[in-house]
Parts: sequence; C-alpha cells; structure tokens
Amino acid sequence: MSSERNSGLNALLPYAAWFMALTSVVGSLFFSEVMALPPCVLCWWARIAMYPLVVIIAIGIITRDARMKVYALALSIIGLLIAIYHNLLYYGFIPDSITPCSDGAPCNAVQIELLGFITIPMMGLGAFAAITLCLLFYKPEDK
Repeated sequence: MSSERNSGLNALLPYAAWFMALTSVVGSLFFSEVMALPPCVLCWWARIAMYPLVVIIAIGIITRDARMKVYALALSIIGLLIAIYHNLLYYGFIPDSITPCSDGAPCNAVQIELLGFITIPMMGLGAFAAITLCLLFYKPEDK
C-alpha cells in the first residue's frame, strides 16, 4: 500500500512542477503587462530560466520522457541560483555596488509586498525552489 501511495505521489511531481512554472509565467506577465511593473535585469534572467520550463516539462509529461528531469532540473537550478542572488541583493546582504541592475528598474526596488513581506524576488525564489524539489524527488519510470 505504501509503495502505491509513493508511486502516485511520484506521478504527480512533474504536474506540480509544471503548474508552478505555468503559474510563475502567468504571474510575471501579469505584473509586467497588466500592472505595468518593469522587470529588473535579474527578473529578466529568471524569466529566461522559467519560461522554457513550462514547455520542457509539458513535453516530458506528454511523451513520458524520463530525460525531461535532467533538462528541466538544469534550468530550475540556474533559476534558483539567480533567485537566491536576487533575494540576497534585495534584502541588503549583497551591496548595491555589485548589482547588475544599472539600467531600468533597480533589482532592490520595492514594487510589491503582499502581506507585508512577500516580494517578487521571494516569489521567484519560492517557485524555483519548489520546482527544483519536485524534479529532484521525481523518479521517472523505466521504459
């Protein structure tokens, strides 16, 4: 019974990763296109890592391709590293003098603080961390 439950949970992990990636893409487009919040340089780099995840994970799910985990995990880890750096910069652990955000929107600008503490960089960090964990725990079935 326990192995059946674990296999059922395992089968849901790629769907959870895909849903989080899709939600992140829709959310980032909502913030920039509807709310007119300009993305900073680090947000653009995070988008470069996040947007393809929707397609890669979906194709992996549809084709039942076990290699999807490797491809998606590479992008999610890159995005996670960008998000960690962005949060360290946002919260002042990294000095402004070494920020890549010299043009356009500053990387440490307060644009949104939901519930007083949930920021755009924190949402990106949470999404990339959750996607990475889903992919790390996912065990593709052998064909």
